[in-house]
Formats: sequence, structure tokens, C-alpha cells
Amino acid sequence: MSAYSSQQLLTSPQETANLAARIAPHLRAGDTVLLEGPIGAGKTHFARAVILARISVPEDIPSPTYTLVQTYDAGDVEIWHCDLYRLTSPNEALELGLEDAFENSICLVEWPDRLADLAPNDGLILSFSVVAEAEHRHLTASAKSARWQPVLDLIHD
Repeated sequence: MSAYSSQQLLTSPQETANLAARIAPHLRAGDTVLLEGPIGAGKTHFARAVILARISVPEDIPSPTYTLVQTYDAGDVEIWHCDLYRLTSPNEALELGLEDAFENSICLVEWPDRLADLAPNDGLILSFSVVAEAEHRHLTASAKSARWQPVLDLIHD
């Protein structure tokens, strides 16, 4: 059970990107953001916005759906953007080198349920869901560690 949580209604893709840009400076090496939600809920859009806010040169940020992992040099830290949708076993995540990345990089992980027990316990969980209004998303953020309180404070209705 998470000890810390927050919620927000995101009314547009731009609002999602703006929130990601506000969160991005708070992320540091060893942080993992677990992005949950159905296809089309905004996980990749959020991850792209975090990456663009942290890298020094704007670049195309492809979805790692087929490559599974894309890495980015953010100067002082490497960012791993992972899409684990196609994994069939948590052991496949180990083959990607995620254990080391969880300790040394910022990891943005889509479909974290594929990690099972390998998911970091101290990560930030962002659960996106689609609501009836077009382009609106509901975001629930939760964490077990007080380390995430400054980030959770940015997420509010």
C-alpha cells in the first residue's frame, strides 16, 4: 500500500506535457517512474515530455515499443525509457540491464506490471486512465517513500 498519493485531471495532451516538464527537474539518478494505464492513456506522451525537458538538444523521442528500451544522455544522468509491453517474463527485463539502470539512471517504465517482483519498491507510480471527455486523462500518483512528496505536491486537482 502506498503511503503517499495525489490525483489530477489532465484536460489535454499539453497539460500532460506541462506536468511532465514540471516533474522532470525533480528526477535524479536511481529514480524510477512506473507508468501504468491502458494503451492510449498518455504514458508515452508523458515520458517524451520528461525526456525533452531534461535533454539539452531537442530530438525525436520514438516510442520504445519495438526496441523495448531507448536511452538518452541528459548531461548529468542517463534516462532509460522502457516499454515492456512485449515482454513475456520478468527475466527478459533482466536481460535488458534494467537492474543496473534502476540504480544509476532515471528510468521511465511503461507496462511495469511485466516486471513483477523486479519493480523497484521505492519508485513513483503514475497511473493514467482515460475518461469520457476527449483527450482528458485522470492521473493517480502514488509512492511508498517520502522522497516523492515534492513531486506529488505538483500533482493536484
